[in-house]
Amino acid sequence: MNPFHIDPRHLPADGKQITGTLPGTFFKLAEGDIVHSTSPLNYDLNVTRDDDDLILIGSLEAEFSLECGRCLERFPHRVALETYQAEIPVEKEDITDLTDLIREDILLTLPNFPRCEDGNVQLRVCPAEGRFETAEPSQAVAETPGNGGGVWDALDQIKKN
Repeated sequence: MNPFHIDPRHLPADGKQITGTLPGTFFKLAEGDIVHSTSPLNYDLNVTRDDDDLILIGSLEAEFSLECGRCLERFPHRVALETYQAEIPVEKEDITDLTDLIREDILLTLPNFPRCEDGNVQLRVCPAEGRFETAEPSQAVAETPGNGGGVWDALDQIKKN
């Protein structure tokens, strides 16, 4: 049984405490993804009902292995949402599935462009640090529609065809 399936009709007035762990497969990450789950999801949540909403308050924690965008080596990264809060509208007086919400809230905290020196489990200096020169700011040409060529006119040509 999924602990994140909540029936709002049967919630006690003081809420329901859900605590436990789920395997790393909970995150449904693809095999070839740059993010891998390396620990189970630990959760400790209190679910209460407030009129037309479910209120979640508690903590979520999981560890991942990320690929550094600079050196391409893997490094550990821990997500700990110690003051997790969410409010979910009750659309139907039926079982509400919180699985996708919790999965997304955790995965959205992962860095978009991970760097191994930003990992929060082990202190690390990226092996690629200093190997790349800083690029000079580009001198982009300001293009406006109708200036004889350029991307804007190319887009206009596509629309005409």
